[in-house]
Amino acid sequence: MALKNRTQTYYKNWAVQVKKDLQVEKGRGDGEDIRIWSNQDLDPTPPHKRTWHWWNYLLYFVGTGFNNWQGGSAVIGVGLGWQAAIAIAYITQSISGVVQALNSKAAARYHLGFPAIARSVYGMWGSTYQVAVRSILAAVWYATKTYEGASYLNIMMRCVFGHAYTDIPNHVPESIGYTTKDFLCYFLVWMLYTPFLFRRPYQLRNFFTGACFASFPAVFGLFIYCIAKSGGKLGLAENAGSVKMDTSTTAWLVVYAMASSISNGAAYIESVPDVARWAAKPNSVIPATLFCNFIYNPLAAVLGILGTSALQSATGETIWKPWDVMTLILEENWTSGVRFGVFLLACCWFYLVFAQNISSNMIPFGADISMLWPKHLTMTRGYIIVHLLAWCICPWKIYVSAETFFNFMGAYGIFMGPAVSIMLVEYYLISRGNIFVSSIYIGNSKNPNYWYTGGWNVQAYIAYIFSVGLCFVGFVNKVGATVPAAGEKIGYLAWFLSFTSGGVVYYLVNLVYPHQNVKNVKELKWEENADTNDVEIAGIEVVRSQSETADVEREAYAKASDNKYVVASSTTD
Repeated sequence: MALKNRTQTYYKNWAVQVKKDLQVEKGRGDGEDIRIWSNQDLDPTPPHKRTWHWWNYLLYFVGTGFNNWQGGSAVIGVGLGWQAAIAIAYITQSISGVVQALNSKAAARYHLGFPAIARSVYGMWGSTYQVAVRSILAAVWYATKTYEGASYLNIMMRCVFGHAYTDIPNHVPESIGYTTKDFLCYFLVWMLYTPFLFRRPYQLRNFFTGACFASFPAVFGLFIYCIAKSGGKLGLAENAGSVKMDTSTTAWLVVYAMASSISNGAAYIESVPDVARWAAKPNSVIPATLFCNFIYNPLAAVLGILGTSALQSATGETIWKPWDVMTLILEENWTSGVRFGVFLLACCWFYLVFAQNISSNMIPFGADISMLWPKHLTMTRGYIIVHLLAWCICPWKIYVSAETFFNFMGAYGIFMGPAVSIMLVEYYLISRGNIFVSSIYIGNSKNPNYWYTGGWNVQAYIAYIFSVGLCFVGFVNKVGATVPAAGEKIGYLAWFLSFTSGGVVYYLVNLVYPHQNVKNVKELKWEENADTNDVEIAGIEVVRSQSETADVEREAYAKASDNKYVVASSTTD
């Protein structure tokens, strides 16, 4: 009976929370014009929701990052050898870790998500473009990771039901690239995400911790099989995976693979403030970020590289996707014991992809949407939208081959690189760590800090357009257009060139033509505004509470005046 009561209480509380999360709470300010610039998801995280400590971030980054098997093994799939693949894994993960750590600083210090910080950099209207670009990418990756999860579920279904599942007839045209069984798994995985649409990041610590513990048997279990399959031979002596190319071609392919590997995590590098904002202390995020990106993430990639190399030595084929490795295991040995082992392995991988998709794609998309239409959309409503979009993107077309996968990753890096570097230059060099939190929610010319020029930081977009334009010829080449050889090589530089040029040009432009907020931070010390940030947040909570109280009182009065209800005035949590 006690368990039944606790269960009923839990679900009642959950239902109340869902109803509240779906509703758009009024933001700070008095005027209707100001309210549309804020809601409960755009306001700074209040102290009682800052529940993530350094160990939570450590477990989180391990759980969502120690599954980078195909990030390294796909390098072999496009023609590079194991030596280049391992070097690329460590270099790119280290670079990503440093940039990601730097980009988490402002969020952990001021407890703001990416959309709010973007306003301080690009302007109240200018930030909408950056947020929209990232939300599109988050939607694409959400569908892609749902596809990966369906691939692992496919393996589990084969292990459990055997031929009763594998013999299901296909009624989907071959041109679609997906079968009836595949669509069944995709639908089931899609349904499994539904309960998580109504949970907030600060409520998912234990869920992400579980992903950390599932990552080790997942990655090492797959690696052990690959080594056993090759009889302990990694294929290193044969330089497995490499294709004979001249030095220049190899060098450019290495550069391209590095840029593509970083672009694989470019969306999350930009999105990390959406998780860092929940930090209990300002220094909770950076050490965990650096530790994981320097050690655990590249280790997973190296295991994927060596495992793929070993399988190539044993089979003569480049099998770089984990679910394809599991398929190979089942095709060679269909005994009950092997099927049980593969089932457990697929479960672990499924958990990793499931958690990573929520943290890296669903949460960022929800945060982005809440800024684009704050008067009508919350994070929860954004989760529902991206969940529905997962069917429109057709991710099964992306994973056709390693080359297609790399083209997909590398093509959009030019848009993400300068967006991040401009944010870093603004925070660390121009504003010297000072954000005027109140101004992030004033959407008119009375904004003394972030209205810039008609709501746009012109200096930031001069740098952004220059850096994107510099690499754009390479982008159109990756999406199918024919360009000169020089333009193709510029495309190989992708993220590196756009990231570097965007930050440098933005800094130089502000030396010659500084934006209006420079004078406001001129006399401030490093992160001086952060010392008074909690006072501002307390003010926001008071304004919200007063607004909610007024709404409840007005509703109570309206009902009482109709003589239908007697309602006591109360406030919401």
